[in-house]
Amino acid sequence: MTKQDRAVRTRLALIRSAAEQFEARGYVRASLAEISAGAGVSSGALHFHFANKAAVAEAVERAAARALRRVAVRGRGGDGCALQRLVDVTHHVARLLCADIVVRAGLRLNAEAVAGRVRDLRREWRECVHELLAEAERRGELAAGMPPHRSSAVVLAATTGIEVLAREDPGWLARPSLTDLWHLLLPCVAAPHLAGVLDPAGTEPDHAQPDVGRDTDVGGETDEADGALEEPGRAGLALR
Repeated sequence: MTKQDRAVRTRLALIRSAAEQFEARGYVRASLAEISAGAGVSSGALHFHFANKAAVAEAVERAAARALRRVAVRGRGGDGCALQRLVDVTHHVARLLCADIVVRAGLRLNAEAVAGRVRDLRREWRECVHELLAEAERRGELAAGMPPHRSSAVVLAATTGIEVLAREDPGWLARPSLTDLWHLLLPCVAAPHLAGVLDPAGTEPDHAQPDVGRDTDVGGETDEADGALEEPGRAGLALR
């Protein structure tokens, strides 16, 4: 293994260890000593890669932002019924949250809004929902009296609420929970001709797995849209 390879693996281990600490303890209570110990490296090795705790948190948020962006781009760029793609992408995000501790920790850090950071990890999701519902309107898929801005507000409130509730009970992210949500929402949002056509459980199989950990930042101050990781993150929570 080359020196560069070892440095990349060390950075990956530190980011994952930091995500575990931030998710379990929050930003304020997490310590650099615990992060370095969890990664199996010395404090000196941690400070070689990160100047301080804020820099570690920024790396975790950057990794989470990249993973969430990839899911949003996938949803916006597909073919076929826009409403079905919206249903599918919510299920995909739920699987990602269950499988990738870095994404979960990044969202918690973002919600805490500590250290003056202004990154908005939910922006890509909001834009994805807005665009898919605008496309659904153009295709005649929305129910009368449900313009994109109204249906978008409902979907965003519901999905964000599920994500927050899942911090205490991961069962909220299970496929049956999201399926129940869409069973309630689709009759209100979808045009009548789509009744019986849309699948609230999503069209992807149960065993479909998201790409986890692939976009953890390894290059320091790189643009969020650039670069990718080679090593996937290990699964955290399992869907019930």
